[in-house]
Amino acid sequence: MKNLIDIKDLSVKEIDELILTARDIIKNKEKYSEKCKGKKLAALFFEPSTRTRLSFEAAMMELGGNILGFSSADSSSTAKGESVSDTIKVVGYYADIIAMRHPKEGAPLVASLKSDVPIINAGDGGHNHPTQTLTDLLTIECEKNRLDNLTIGLCGDLKFGRTVHSLITAMSRYKNIKFILISPKELTIPEYLKKEVLDKNNIEYIETHDIEEYMGELDILYMTRVQKERFFNEDDYVRLKDYYILNKEKLEKAKKDLCIMHPLPRVNEISTDVDDDERACYFRQANYGKYIRMALILKLLEIKS
Repeated sequence: MKNLIDIKDLSVKEIDELILTARDIIKNKEKYSEKCKGKKLAALFFEPSTRTRLSFEAAMMELGGNILGFSSADSSSTAKGESVSDTIKVVGYYADIIAMRHPKEGAPLVASLKSDVPIINAGDGGHNHPTQTLTDLLTIECEKNRLDNLTIGLCGDLKFGRTVHSLITAMSRYKNIKFILISPKELTIPEYLKKEVLDKNNIEYIETHDIEEYMGELDILYMTRVQKERFFNEDDYVRLKDYYILNKEKLEKAKKDLCIMHPLPRVNEISTDVDDDERACYFRQANYGKYIRMALILKLLEIKS
């Protein structure tokens, strides 16, 4: 595998291998501290990011490599009208691997067709975010010790949430997975996901608007924010942004070993009174992201772990 554009680029076996490598990195950090010595990662972020960009940078630094790049399109030659293809072609002369976030769906795929070095899709519009999905899978594996036999609640913006789309696609390949899809009617998951992933793979799912109705059944509760940047209408965003707020009261019927996840940033959808609950996994989840990205960098650069 040369690039990672979509989570479907990875087989289940490859995902399992990445998770094994990431877990080994967690246990044996020193062993990996110079694996990428002399290598450079270009972090090209045409769209704002905190965790994804910094975790890529931290991942490369902890592997002994170096970082270059930019954190917004305004600070790149894109502001002068340069095409993504030209930017990628040039950066390929300076770096060994590229992590790219772009607001336009499909931009990383276009970049991969022009690049001489591996491209990692770090998020393209409302389409894909495969390294967040790998982060989510590592989190579930570490917190639940399995990736099968799970009931997963997905709550919030299921229409535009690229993390949700990628996670549904990935988890649908594991055995005995059931989804509870919790959203307002305006933000239900796209029809193509139902047809091409859930229905096609005979995955059981329930759609509901009530976050508490199935709380007691959930092994995982994956919260998402309503994304202002995906809305064309400000009034719609204001009306929906606080539709779900998870608090201690709503968790009263939840399992004692529920894993509460969130790709972050959080706005209001999880009350801070949940943060001290041992079931709150979202900050640990952000930390897992660094380790799975370290494993991915090693894989794409074909460096043996």
